[in-house]
Amino acid sequence: MGRLSRAQSQERNRASVLAAARSEFAERGFRDAKVDGIAQRAGLTRGAVYSNFPGKRALYFAVLADLAERAPSPAGAPEPSRPGSGARPGPGRTGRSGAESGRTGDRPGRTVPESGLMGGEPAAPASLSAAEALGAFARAWVGRLPLADVGEPHGPARLAVHLLPEVLAEERIRRPFAQLMKLDAILLGLALEQLGPPGAAPGSLVRVAEAVLTTLHGANQMAAAAPGFIEPFNVVSACERLAGLDLHGWWPPSHVITQALPVDDPWVPPAAPDTLDAVRGEPARLADDGVVAVLGLHRLEAVEEAVRAAPPGARITAALVTGDPAELAPLARLAVAELSGCLRQAFPPSAWPRLQVVFDESGALAAAAGLPAVSDGTEAAVRIEAHRIVARADGRGACHAAASAVLNTPARTGRTGRG
Repeated sequence: MGRLSRAQSQERNRASVLAAARSEFAERGFRDAKVDGIAQRAGLTRGAVYSNFPGKRALYFAVLADLAERAPSPAGAPEPSRPGSGARPGPGRTGRSGAESGRTGDRPGRTVPESGLMGGEPAAPASLSAAEALGAFARAWVGRLPLADVGEPHGPARLAVHLLPEVLAEERIRRPFAQLMKLDAILLGLALEQLGPPGAAPGSLVRVAEAVLTTLHGANQMAAAAPGFIEPFNVVSACERLAGLDLHGWWPPSHVITQALPVDDPWVPPAAPDTLDAVRGEPARLADDGVVAVLGLHRLEAVEEAVRAAPPGARITAALVTGDPAELAPLARLAVAELSGCLRQAFPPSAWPRLQVVFDESGALAAAAGLPAVSDGTEAAVRIEAHRIVARADGRGACHAAASAVLNTPARTGRTGRG
């Protein structure tokens, strides 16, 4: 076997640290886990652990994100993969390693969830109501909750119980987490809107999605704080009934006056596999006409403005960036992966939102959009047409401005290639 390159060696060490940390957190719990213990399990030095992760919390977020992204797909759907992750067996549920997910006999990949609610999830039916979809979504969600009678104090299913306390620990974590919850609600709300009856008046169901996610995140916390209190089937029934909740959903116009400047630049986005659509678990389609919004983790809710203002059929892409990729990027990956995994199980592909989410940790997509530097407060957007950037906006309100820009399309009639 040839000698590993520096990049290959770094990737192998990172994978070893993640696997060791997962075992350490599962056995000892996040509070009692030690970086020295993780290093010993990985067969590396303490310095090698810190060269890959800045601290225990960043490593904890990365472990949870890695497990969420490798959770099983619905039956018949392709297994989603992260760039550079390789083909690896996934866990039975979020927070459980493949070896700990309840496999039985000699049939790898067959899992028995600790909640007892479901086994491998079938793909969502092609046609269903919003209430049925929310019921399926809630079943997928509560299927990850640990049972009250599991004897392990920490156990694989309880890996995520310290997530919210760590989010609450610092304002710099709370603020992006709040925006990630907004993004989750937008994704779920857009999917619900696709299931509305034909001819129904247009309206936003994002507020309904917020109520659903409030219920489900509350179930998460009560399952951790008061074992035995949660009755999963009651949670599912409550979420089904929220589909009929009238929260007077409407979309207010943007009050921020931001101009989209007409431009005529080539659009050369980074190629797959570096641009994975986290919602669908497949390479993002970045060459299509539409809007690419580059959003820091403090401005994620602005993407709804692009979705509402864009012309019919336009593809909307949210490129998520952050000034703290080591700690906040895995938190973002975790939030989107957990939501998207349940959404893919519960909703038919025809109802998946017309919104792609790409984690632009390298900044390559932002650079293609003309942004040499980004931060958590970034909000910028470009309008794409026939492989050209035809409009650009920067600052608060940029998503609405770029999506609603009136383009002088006749001047570009016949242009089909790159410049």
